[in-house]
Amino acid sequence: MLPSNAKLISVDDHVLEHPNVWQDRLPEKFKEAGPRVIEQTEGPYAGHEVWLYEGNSYITNGVSATAGREDIHLNLDPVRFENMNPGCYDPAARIKDMDADGVHAQVCFSTFTRYAGTRFLFGEDKELSLLCIKAYNDFLIDEFCGFAPGRLVPLAVLPLWDVD
Repeated sequence: MLPSNAKLISVDDHVLEHPNVWQDRLPEKFKEAGPRVIEQTEGPYAGHEVWLYEGNSYITNGVSATAGREDIHLNLDPVRFENMNPGCYDPAARIKDMDADGVHAQVCFSTFTRYAGTRFLFGEDKELSLLCIKAYNDFLIDEFCGFAPGRLVPLAVLPLWDVD
């Protein structure tokens, strides 16, 4: 049994980037190619919300948005933001969830960018990729984790094609 004054720290905590992370931060000329959420009208994800980036569609699945969901929803099917626990993308709701679970702090990292930012490593336009990484880091550090410094700990992404 943990002592009553123990502080639990979770180190495996994805942040689901809200739909405007990149559209609010990218220069105008990059917004069309930059990540944005759309309603897919054709193809295998027709009728679902998807991330569109450089013309390619990517879903957020039930496994990525597990917080507060029943086991039946923990699958690879697309999930809409309106059906996610707000703590997945809203820092105020995340803190409430952490308090309910007795978690003092979390190390927060990306979902859409993939592990270590590899979504942008394989991007066609490296100028756009770098701007996307900077926008993501600004969002994570200033907006999401900045809501509760010391409790929400950011894990930034580096441009893996040129870490210098």
